[in-house]
Amino acid sequence: MKRLIVTADDFGAAPEVNDAVIAAHRDGILTTASLMVSAPAAADAVARARLMPSLRVGLHLVLVEGRPVLPASAVSELSGPDGRFRTDLATLGAAIAFRARARRQLAAEISAQFEAFRATGLALDHCNAHQHFHLHPVVGALLLDIGRRFGLRAVRAPLEPARLLRRIEPHTSSAAALLTAPFAQLLRRRSRAAGMLCPDHVFGLRWSGALHRDRLDGLLRALPDGLNEIYLHPATGPYPDGAPGYRYRDEFQALIDPEIVARCRAPGLRLGGFGDFLDARAEPALTTPGSPAVETSQWRR
Repeated sequence: MKRLIVTADDFGAAPEVNDAVIAAHRDGILTTASLMVSAPAAADAVARARLMPSLRVGLHLVLVEGRPVLPASAVSELSGPDGRFRTDLATLGAAIAFRARARRQLAAEISAQFEAFRATGLALDHCNAHQHFHLHPVVGALLLDIGRRFGLRAVRAPLEPARLLRRIEPHTSSAAALLTAPFAQLLRRRSRAAGMLCPDHVFGLRWSGALHRDRLDGLLRALPDGLNEIYLHPATGPYPDGAPGYRYRDEFQALIDPEIVARCRAPGLRLGGFGDFLDARAEPALTTPGSPAVETSQWRR
């Protein structure tokens, strides 16, 4: 049986993102979204998610390229003069590895973001991090330790099989996968040892911001057995602080494409959020949100 989680990252980043997330869940194949609790449109995202309980929502930890939950003075090792998190990931990663003060501030900020998510009243479906910064061994360890105290039960470890991507586009480079794979493997081992659900395969790393309809269709056709996650960045259009060059609307359109929706209704494929696959004995409801089976108890919190 092929099991699939379809995730939208950056929920709360802007109204354009929130619009796309809700529409892609209601009318398409999106099953879950990762919330940025300190983002400009986070309150709007939470209000919309409360009205759509079949949408699973997790925490998208933001520790780079965004604003902290704590005052900037409390995370001075992690932020710049403008009060925002730093963007120099390599330098920041070294500071976290070698400076105890940076690690203390990091732990405090991670705790604050989990606390902010709990305050929304939404059930915590999963956790991952912006720019996959939880691949840093210190960040990943803190995420698991702190997350457990907030009821965390599922984590993304972005292990993407490059050979499958090359079946879809033969000239696809595997350089990104080679660089991140050792850290992702470590994170997956740690997560599973901690009793967390971790997908067998994750797709969206190499084609981040460019997972258009043909690529998504190719992934669905070639999807391996086991638990898979495909993550995207849908939005109805560009928005302030969005990533340059990201094809936000194309990713949104891919999620609601009628042929894509029909493919996900085929026998042998089960869609759900992370929480729907926690118990291997449970069969998640139907195939796609937006159909009548979404109303069954298996999709409700």
